[in-house]
Amino acid sequence: MQPVINLLVQLQELIVARAQQEAGMPGAQLGQLDASIASLKKEIPADVSQQFGRLLQKSPLAIVPVVNGVCTACGMTLPVSLVHQVHAAEKIYHCPACARLLFHRESSARNTRKAPRRSDPPKIGIERFSAEALMIPALNGTDRDAVLAELCQKLADEGFVDDAGKLLESALKREAIISTAVENGLAFPHVRCIEGGALTLALGLAPKAIKFDPAGKASTRIVFFVVIPTAASAFYLKLLSGLSQVFQKAENRDKLLEADTPEKLWKALMKTTRLVIQ
Repeated sequence: MQPVINLLVQLQELIVARAQQEAGMPGAQLGQLDASIASLKKEIPADVSQQFGRLLQKSPLAIVPVVNGVCTACGMTLPVSLVHQVHAAEKIYHCPACARLLFHRESSARNTRKAPRRSDPPKIGIERFSAEALMIPALNGTDRDAVLAELCQKLADEGFVDDAGKLLESALKREAIISTAVENGLAFPHVRCIEGGALTLALGLAPKAIKFDPAGKASTRIVFFVVIPTAASAFYLKLLSGLSQVFQKAENRDKLLEADTPEKLWKALMKTTRLVIQ
């Protein structure tokens, strides 16, 4: 059954990538993704495909990983026997609480973002997902892979993830599906299913435009890198849509690009997004 589970995970990645393209790049050409989705569906047994489709109608995610014995979608601690069964993958198993399909995933980077303390002042807007420490006003990398490595390392150095190498590996796998570069010099690389903490955003600026999409012509200067726990997958689409809306405007992009320190970049990000990112 493991080959079928792998196909379901791949299919879900394509469907999510399509939704992300729509949210981040209105009017995007989606034919390539639609063709890949249709082709992959043909490889999945009809009964499993129907079940998968019904779950997708209720939630953006139909199949989710089990991490540390927990369903990453609803947070339920699963019976030990079920965890072992999911790992063995002789059948496709469901979460008893949320009914999503479950799969075992090999080790990956872990989100170590600390939860706010009760004594901390409430955060609003983009401040809920990021911090000045995650701003890079002048990236050193001159190509996509180097820039991604730099942003992953920043997240690790600042204590937001525990393994920059594994995070980078996951980010490159996501880029292989379809580039996250969009119009207006923007790119939104991201990694989903990084469990343990909350949705986290790092921002880097390239002093000179880089070719973020090796197959395309887009030149990228503003790179938003987002680490997404499974439970925040649906909200990420809203965040992506909001960021795309804000930075379609040249004056807002210019405010970011004028920043030459992490502090100035952080202030520019908060100011430009305050009315859209809630």
